[in-house]
Amino acid sequence: MASRQDRANAIRALSMDAVQKAKSGHPGAPMGMADIAEVLWGDFLQHNPSNPDFVNRDRFVLSNGHGSMLIYSLLHLSGYDLPIEQLKQFRQLHSQTPGHPEYGYTKGVETTTGPLGAGVSNAVGMAIAEKTLAAQFNREGHDIVDHFTYCFLGDGCLMEGISHEACSLAGTLGLGKLVAFWDDNGISIDGHVEGWFTENVPARFESYGWHVIADVDGHNPEAIAAAIEEAKSVTDKPTMICCKTIIGFGSPNKSGSHDCHGAPLGDEEIAAAREFLNWPHAPFEIPADVQSGWDGKAKGADIEATWHAKFDAYAAAYPELAAEFTRRVVDKALPEGFSQAAEKLVYEAQAKSENIASRKASQNTIEAFGPLLPEMLGGSADLAGSNLTLWSGSKGIQDDAAGNYVFYGVREFGMSGIMNGISLHGGFINYGATFMMFMEYARNAVRMSALMGIQNIFVYTHDSIGQGEDGPTHQPIEQLANLRMTPNMSTWRPADATESVVAWKTAIERQKAPTSLVFSRQGLPAQARTDAQVANIAKGGYVLVDCGETPEVILIATGSEVGLAVDSAKALAADGVKVNVVSMPSTDTFDAQDAAYKESVLPAAVTKRVAIEAAHVDYWAKYVGFAGGVVGMSTFGESAPGGDLYKHFGFTVENVVSKVNSL
Repeated sequence: MASRQDRANAIRALSMDAVQKAKSGHPGAPMGMADIAEVLWGDFLQHNPSNPDFVNRDRFVLSNGHGSMLIYSLLHLSGYDLPIEQLKQFRQLHSQTPGHPEYGYTKGVETTTGPLGAGVSNAVGMAIAEKTLAAQFNREGHDIVDHFTYCFLGDGCLMEGISHEACSLAGTLGLGKLVAFWDDNGISIDGHVEGWFTENVPARFESYGWHVIADVDGHNPEAIAAAIEEAKSVTDKPTMICCKTIIGFGSPNKSGSHDCHGAPLGDEEIAAAREFLNWPHAPFEIPADVQSGWDGKAKGADIEATWHAKFDAYAAAYPELAAEFTRRVVDKALPEGFSQAAEKLVYEAQAKSENIASRKASQNTIEAFGPLLPEMLGGSADLAGSNLTLWSGSKGIQDDAAGNYVFYGVREFGMSGIMNGISLHGGFINYGATFMMFMEYARNAVRMSALMGIQNIFVYTHDSIGQGEDGPTHQPIEQLANLRMTPNMSTWRPADATESVVAWKTAIERQKAPTSLVFSRQGLPAQARTDAQVANIAKGGYVLVDCGETPEVILIATGSEVGLAVDSAKALAADGVKVNVVSMPSTDTFDAQDAAYKESVLPAAVTKRVAIEAAHVDYWAKYVGFAGGVVGMSTFGESAPGGDLYKHFGFTVENVVSKVNSL
């Protein structure tokens, strides 16, 4: 039977061999954390390699994602569908072993990590999801949601600000099933960290309200196991296990230095490491006894079978709850009839035709959808009263773990990273809000959501210079273009209440990718539409005002500027100009339509086009062409009432007409 040391050395050998074959990568962290991983995965982790999607599995997050060979080694050794040939293809095109772990590429990888700190924020989200889902579904004697989230992280993760945002909230929420392991090796890319990272990490996490286990020997399996047992016994707060390790452990000449952090060890040093570790096996060769000692398929099958028996008993006692759990968590399906109910709300909004801010229209939509969607889990970064994300059924999870709203505090980046973790866990449809401008703070997490192809609904209010008196620091200019140019992100900027309902409906039904919903602070006029026009909103762009013949001019607008476009069209029509107005609440959705539909909205023969949007002008070139023009922003804003700013920056009928006449 293979020893613990042999099992850990298998990780080390695979890691240094794969990095060497790829001629790039990070062997130091996998070699240094191998002993911790061996204890956690061998003795504690509840999972089933034959079914990576087992719903009650423990979640494992490698936040220091550059050490990706650690998780690839673990997955391969424990029996996941990751053959040795894939480890030999580490960092190669379309392999299942990319340079950093990527969700969707490799069975068993729970999240994409690489940007340091992202993983730990995801882990916090997963722990929130577990706790809230458990509170919503578990009943006395029936703990069908009962699993831990384990997170490995390094010095770099702790230096990133997002770790503070996420871990501070984790302590406040008392996430007792979150266990983090700090790889305290004192090394980052630039060398020994004493010159730039000297804070008292245990004290820091104690101040967050975490249980801290300090000075654990990360190469002592008994000490590691004792620490994990202690962590699991503390149920009212998350635990940080501080593990003293040697980076690149096993490399006789490069361990303990940055030389092994981010570069292959080299053939000579690998040969020396094999001798040091007493690992006399060829590259990528795992002895049968070591492989057998690692194989977790039989144990995993037993774990899952035990859970299914528990769930059957639960279903017998609580059939309605079991059916709802299956819908939300297993099938990931929307409630029956949701789309029809949502469609009805679209036409009701049109009939009502309220002149309200789109942020208020958004809140009204949440109020209508909330009772239909018990899986909705909302939140805001300390701006609930401005973002208007609360509805009558909102209950904060800080007061009631079975609630449906997260008060994230002033943590835009942390909120977005946590949302990613909640979505990855499953069982919820997330929405989280801040001012549009402060998407900038959250940018990387928003991008990661799109990169992973996971559902999140990012709600951004106060979308333009209409923000007014708060000035240019709070007035977004280039952010809309940024979101629109993000692959796999759908962005909506509705013109009124009807378009707002459509935007929300689309976002909820878009289960394989995120959506950004961009709303105004200021009131907006309701637009008149036929039923056919209402139906076309879902296509992202449509003719809102039709002159009834081939137009001479097309005005294209979004959001708060649609009203201006309509008024400008009236002024032009009074001068005998044939004008169509196109409302384009979602450019990416419009771009996805077939050629015939796009031609019907923007006929190629009509080259006299003006786009109107209180955002950066450059985005609109692809719609207006060289012969067209844009009424937009090419500078930052100013501090003044929103109406004054619209006049100052040329968002007036007179200027639009002048722009058209200049073409």
